[in-house]
Amino acid sequence: MDYDPTPLATRLHAGASPEQLAEPGLAFSRYYGLDFPARLVRRRWLQGLTVGGVTIAVHHFLPHAPRGTVLLVHGYQDHHGLYGHLIEYALKRHLAVLCFDLPGHGLSAGPRASIDDFDRYQQVLQGVLAHRATLDWPGPLHLLGQSTGAAILCQHLLQQRPSPDGTVVLLAPLVRPAKWQLVQTAHRLLTPWTNGIPRTFTSNSHDVDFLRFLREQDPLQARIISAAWIGALRRWIPGFLALAPAPDYRPLIIQGREDGTVDWRYNLGVLQDKFPGCRICYLEQGRHHLANEAPEIRHEYLAWLQRHWTV
Repeated sequence: MDYDPTPLATRLHAGASPEQLAEPGLAFSRYYGLDFPARLVRRRWLQGLTVGGVTIAVHHFLPHAPRGTVLLVHGYQDHHGLYGHLIEYALKRHLAVLCFDLPGHGLSAGPRASIDDFDRYQQVLQGVLAHRATLDWPGPLHLLGQSTGAAILCQHLLQQRPSPDGTVVLLAPLVRPAKWQLVQTAHRLLTPWTNGIPRTFTSNSHDVDFLRFLREQDPLQARIISAAWIGALRRWIPGFLALAPAPDYRPLIIQGREDGTVDWRYNLGVLQDKFPGCRICYLEQGRHHLANEAPEIRHEYLAWLQRHWTV
């Protein structure tokens, strides 16, 4: 591990300006492969945004002659630095990209990989959307989320009317994890005794280099699964299931059939009820971390998106 993000995070949490964050932000971008060439990015900057008393890291990528904006929301245990493939895809389509780290993830503040209530994610999303409105970036606004990020976006769509006017893309969306009954039982038994359990890095992608990077080289990876986060998910699921459907939204859903992280058959049934007009791309060999799947699998679903996502 040859990169230490601590100085960057410390400056960001202290309220440093985008100019003061430029040099350490460039080092961050180089390490995670976000240092896209000038032909793709006219301007980029990193800044801290305070939402609900927590400093959230927000990264901006503005291409030449943008034709819209993408708001990208990462999954649990992730951070925006891992989403270079999708950011590059959007930039090549002349879309500005706004991405941020959820509380307790990446460069953002908060207890690592934890949350006390999923409604805090909605608070952060609303804060980032309000920030985007100050940028004078072009519409339409597209939403793209992976796993927990997709769950956050789905709740937003079902609760907020009107919602952003662009396309919604959901990768391996979470409603409940795989083996949910076992997870709940373990949570009830272990919560009185521990704040979390050691994290096992699963083979959630066919990209072995990515998996090795997570295990050995990414300093922003949490090493526990938070009991508080599981508890917050347990409380969130019934409320989400009770939300009324939104037939006016037609999200594009991409799901791998080899996904062992979420209960994808159950989840897609729920989402088809919530969004009757959704369209689903099934990937026969896709695992969970679709943002970092093997190149041939990414190319398969990006080609599908190219046909269905009008920009």
